[in-house]
Amino acid sequence: MSRQDGLIVFSDVSFEHDSTRPILREANFVVRRGSKLTLMGQNGAGKSTILSLITGSLKVDAGNINMQPRTTIAISRQIIPRAELELTVRTFFEQSFTEKVYDIDPKIDEVLEIVNLTPTEKMRETFKDRIIGSFSGGQQARLLLASALIQNPDVLLLDEPTNNLDVAGIEHLTLFLKEYKKTVLVISHDAEFLNSFTDGVLYLNTQNRQVEQYNGNYHAVLKDIAARVDKEQRQNAQLAKQIQADKDKINYFANKGGKMRLVAKRMRDEIEEAEDNKVDVRKEDRTIRPFTIETQPDVPVDVVTLTSYKVIRNHQPKEVECNLIIKRGSHLQIIGPNGIGKTTLLESLASGHAKGEHVAPGVKIGYYRQDFSNLDFEKTVFETLMDSMQKKVEEEMRSIASGFLLGSDVMKTRVGNLSEGQKGLVAFAKLTMERPGLLILDEPTNHINFRHIPVIAEALHEFKGAMILVSHVPDFVEQIRVDETLDLGKTR
Repeated sequence: MSRQDGLIVFSDVSFEHDSTRPILREANFVVRRGSKLTLMGQNGAGKSTILSLITGSLKVDAGNINMQPRTTIAISRQIIPRAELELTVRTFFEQSFTEKVYDIDPKIDEVLEIVNLTPTEKMRETFKDRIIGSFSGGQQARLLLASALIQNPDVLLLDEPTNNLDVAGIEHLTLFLKEYKKTVLVISHDAEFLNSFTDGVLYLNTQNRQVEQYNGNYHAVLKDIAARVDKEQRQNAQLAKQIQADKDKINYFANKGGKMRLVAKRMRDEIEEAEDNKVDVRKEDRTIRPFTIETQPDVPVDVVTLTSYKVIRNHQPKEVECNLIIKRGSHLQIIGPNGIGKTTLLESLASGHAKGEHVAPGVKIGYYRQDFSNLDFEKTVFETLMDSMQKKVEEEMRSIASGFLLGSDVMKTRVGNLSEGQKGLVAFAKLTMERPGLLILDEPTNHINFRHIPVIAEALHEFKGAMILVSHVPDFVEQIRVDETLDLGKTR
């Protein structure tokens, strides 16, 4: 094959997890050498599954995936599995290779520098013995990318690489990818990030389970797709109007008898043909319904009192004094670089009894964790949401769930088997049922389809209880009322 031929070619590929979860049906697309492509589609559509088919960790049911000989592939996963959180940094990188790599430390040093996670001189000797779970979410995101880069692959697969990264981390990754000379296929919901370096889109259409291929930057492709959907909807509206007019005529002609009945019969045949010509508008373009997170009754005026908190500076915890009261109806944003201790602070606030932090008695806390570890992965979606309801009314639960695109097709699915984006939608559905007085949100846009983000922002903007928010997505935060900001990175 020449350089212009496909490096990876999907030919009539079909795959399903089971008979109720089809992902691809005779799908075809091409990844060319040196291209930088976005893989796009609805939460739960199967984007991560396509990456697993490319790596070979999943096998196709039918069709073929052809690759140029000796093509090497590495994937930067969305999250570090819980079992790997107990590994040391060195062991974590060693498992990136199928064979033992001798003198791996210089390779680790090189990729840590690429992802901007170089330890200080003081910490250099012990850094590789540090446990993975001791790193912040943003630092773990950098380690995931580094674990793929250390393999020096021909094809780099990135699954939500900006999740948990701070602004500096995203800027660093963007610059790296702009200059990167090899092939990249990326899943992300960060539109600006994608538009800065990708040159095409693979669009997974869940309606027909095909992959549509577009050339152009991300924003241009979105406009193209939106124009197609708008055209399909206008075509359907015109057909529906004509069909209704013809039905009215049929009723009139059928009552006339004689030859008019033959005319009515012919028109019925024409209506059936018109119904067949209606376009099945793609489901990906659905957005979650507007929702409200109701506040528990009788929330006290002073919800949280903060007299001190811990931050991590030079890899050491430091106690910082403060005088902060979060009142009912007040929205606080916590900011600071990756590794400073934002998630740790949220976790201690959610526990309600950490030193220097006092949550008023009786206040119910709704906690959106970035790793969803407060969801029971063994329970089904049905069980999870029913458990969250104050009054166990199945019909009401299903109505709320459908607003978050959680239909009957996923109700019996274990939470652990959902996509990360679907877990996020389950977490938001839970919050609407729990009616908290204090809402704690740790990176709530991670994994969430960009179409849903304005709806979520509006619900948080209108929340009447106390709220504490951590987010590295400026466009999202700008849509939410923020009354006060706590910067953990400031020297005090």
